Amino acid sequence: MNIGDILTQMASGFSSLISDALKPFFGPAFDQKAFGSVTWSDLCVTACLLILFFILHAAAAIFFKFKTRRANVEAKQLKSNFFGAAGKPLYLLIWICGIYISITPLLLRIPKAQQDLIRTVFTALLAFGIFIVLVWFFVRFTRVLEAHVTVWAGKTESKLDDLLVPLIGKSLRILVPVLGVIFALPVLNLPEQYASVIARGSSILLIAAIALILGQVVNLGEKYLLTKYDIKAADNLQARKLYTQVHVLSKTLYFIIALFAVASMLMLFEEVRRLGTSILASAGVVGVIMGFAAQKTIANLFAGFQLAMTQPIRLDDVVIVEGEWGRVEEISLTYVVIHIWDDRRLVVPLSYFIEKPFQNWTRATSQLLGSVFVFVDYTFPVDEARKALKEIIENHPLWDKRFWNLQVSDTDSKTMQLRVLATSADSSKAWDLRCDIREQFIAYIQKNHPQCLPRLRAEFDSAAPQKPGTGSSESPAAIR
Repeated sequence: MNIGDILTQMASGFSSLISDALKPFFGPAFDQKAFGSVTWSDLCVTACLLILFFILHAAAAIFFKFKTRRANVEAKQLKSNFFGAAGKPLYLLIWICGIYISITPLLLRIPKAQQDLIRTVFTALLAFGIFIVLVWFFVRFTRVLEAHVTVWAGKTESKLDDLLVPLIGKSLRILVPVLGVIFALPVLNLPEQYASVIARGSSILLIAAIALILGQVVNLGEKYLLTKYDIKAADNLQARKLYTQVHVLSKTLYFIIALFAVASMLMLFEEVRRLGTSILASAGVVGVIMGFAAQKTIANLFAGFQLAMTQPIRLDDVVIVEGEWGRVEEISLTYVVIHIWDDRRLVVPLSYFIEKPFQNWTRATSQLLGSVFVFVDYTFPVDEARKALKEIIENHPLWDKRFWNLQVSDTDSKTMQLRVLATSADSSKAWDLRCDIREQFIAYIQKNHPQCLPRLRAEFDSAAPQKPGTGSSESPAAIR
């Protein structure tokens, strides 16, 4: 017996009681037909039932208002919010059942040929309406519970509570509608062919809901592990180590969860299950074929695990890859994105960082020793230049006060090469410091020793011997 049959019996009992109570007041005309097969008695019973449910609605509203006010006086916020959440769904349930019971006396007067179809439609609408009310109530109560837990978590000092509350709320918002659909199937009393389809669909929804919750758990764990570290800090070596490991491992877990969720959904279908059995029967051949086809992908996946553990690169590391300077912006399961200095993005497979050499400027520390090369004439006073560089470097805000010097690093037939070394806190500051040193040192040479800039020398000899047959007593200058 379903809910429709129960309400129909209740309607028949109420109809008999009301009809017997009103018949003495209206006399024989009470059983006469008003239109079609509907009598005045049926209309009066329907009107009385609607009035009865209106009174029931008003009584429920007064009851909930009293309970809410009393809970507020007693400072029981959860109890107050519960009655507030239950009020509107209960009112809707009263009217869904009330309208069904009220029109039942009229439906019983319809000819038998049409009565079964109409009652089936109304019973399905009743079951669907009750299902909507129940889901609505649980969704509202879920929000109340989440808000109450949020207030409770705000009173504690632990950061874990602030992360768990959103997880609980999202999990409840995902699970409640799915469980509502699953538990509503017996209430809807659908035909067998439709029930099996909806049951399979509800199983898919449940698997998806569980996968989403597991994904939220991974996200929660990731946030909790990273709360104590700030990757934007100046000295962020430990933060970059942890961020790299956590991001790679979390993406791997997301991939595993999605893979198992899709596999579980496909296994609900008999055709796919048979295909899986056939594949397992020939697993050797298929495994070899798939191994050859996916060897690059698998290699990158294992490279990702190796990279997360050994960490030749980390997030926000400064690297030189393929002759390009940039920072590690993203590490996925199969590739790394390098943010190049001119805002281009270089996408490199993970296996590259295991198999090929590259430069990592922040492997152990972000501090760098920058160099500047300047070519000058042999007559340039190096000792005087050191005094000028001392003024330039030691007053510069980008120098980290560790070390600097000036040396003659090389010579050729025309010039000598000066090398200026200066330390800085990171690669960006080192680049700017080198540019400023180069600019100011060249300006110093131009202003104070312009004759020492690189030049070509030529010597003119006016006493060179006269060539025969020139017909002149004066000889031109000879260039040596």
